[in-house]
Amino acid sequence: MKNYKQQFGSKKITVMGLGLLGRGIGYTKFLAECGADLIVTDLKTKEQLAASLKVLSKFKNIKYMLGEHRLEDFKGRDMIMKAAGVPLDSIYIKEAKKNGIPVEMDVSLFAKTAPEVMVIGVTGTRGKSMTTTLIYEILKANEKFLKRSVYVGGNLRGVATLPLLKKVRGRASMDTARHDSAESDILVCELDSWQLQGFGEAKLSPSISVFTTFMPDHMNYYKDDMEKYFGDKANIFKYQKKDDTLVILPDMKKFIKKEDVKGKLIITDRKEVDAWKFNVKGDHHRNNLACAVKVAEVLGIPEAKIKKVVSKFKGLEGRLEFLKSYKGIKIYNDNNATTPEATIAGIEALISGSRTSRNLVKSDFTRYKKIILICGGADKGLNLDNFVKVVNENCKSVVMIPGTGTERLITNYQLQITNEVGRDLKDIVKSALAQAKKGDIILFSPAFASFGMFNNEYERNDLFIKIIKGLK
Repeated sequence: MKNYKQQFGSKKITVMGLGLLGRGIGYTKFLAECGADLIVTDLKTKEQLAASLKVLSKFKNIKYMLGEHRLEDFKGRDMIMKAAGVPLDSIYIKEAKKNGIPVEMDVSLFAKTAPEVMVIGVTGTRGKSMTTTLIYEILKANEKFLKRSVYVGGNLRGVATLPLLKKVRGRASMDTARHDSAESDILVCELDSWQLQGFGEAKLSPSISVFTTFMPDHMNYYKDDMEKYFGDKANIFKYQKKDDTLVILPDMKKFIKKEDVKGKLIITDRKEVDAWKFNVKGDHHRNNLACAVKVAEVLGIPEAKIKKVVSKFKGLEGRLEFLKSYKGIKIYNDNNATTPEATIAGIEALISGSRTSRNLVKSDFTRYKKIILICGGADKGLNLDNFVKVVNENCKSVVMIPGTGTERLITNYQLQITNEVGRDLKDIVKSALAQAKKGDIILFSPAFASFGMFNNEYERNDLFIKIIKGLK
């Protein structure tokens, strides 16, 4: 996009929430390079944000207000760039809107600025990252066939989408059928409910959308209001046009009615890819694969080309990732399982694989408990009834990360297997290994948020990997 510097260079912009994950750094740096007059405001202190501030230290057009927000920074500005997770009832966002200042978010602002670029969006309570990455890998490997470049963005670690304006090509008219434009590039993006708030504000939806799953999550943010949560998620298809496509799984039919979809609705199923070679464990990941394959088919990529990419796909870090075998004990990293249902899916995937390899039926496997579960952390206010039932039936023992969610689990529920709360992650891994024997599995699958002991889930992930890699 040739006009992005002109669009942002003359603007007074307040960036609300710099953060530590890299996304805020990415679009703040981009806006600073464009020449924008920036105020960066974050509730974290200068000391807490030291790593982020170092990256931006060369820019003289950035003023910082750290450790607090001020109403005055939301007046007399041309734009507010809002980070994901800013409270729905933020007085600062209300102040900006009262003053007629547009509130933007990373991916939706990209889509508004580059309307000719085809956006493929993926949301869902579970399965976003795996589906997004599968779509991206398949499309990226077939750029020559598609005759366009493929980029990835959205809610991925360290990835800011707005800076892609420097790279993307998009000359097709918005009036053409966007799926068939051979001149516009493609952005594949993971979209959580927060980022989809930006699409709702902009009244935009991706050209091709995937909605993988919907179940309770982030209820502490949405104050137990599932309708509000779904309302944000639904922005992924709400503003689609008749030439656009929405891909869902059969379980989503109870949430999404055909009459609510303006474009083409495609319902896919993992049965369509059950016979495919795919190295990632779990029926839930087969579901993700089915969605990704359907998107590739919509774009006309032949099945043989899709299968070639899928057969080589190794999976994602932190999604039921096999790390190593230590003294005959298999260790899996499922760090990104931040809900009870996600951890249940991981347990069931490992049980299914073990039953197959040992010719055991479920009742036999239940007697032969081999999973030592590492879980726990900050509370999201989600129901734990089924989680506790599955853990009691299928796990050998549980070692827990301290946190508000762990406290509720211990206080309000009855774990009928050996369980303890560790001091820190290193101590927790040591305890899990002490309880494991050859042939057992250590599954690191938190089921809760990371906040409290960790700044974010990526810090938790990196520390766990470091500890496991350090085992001698």
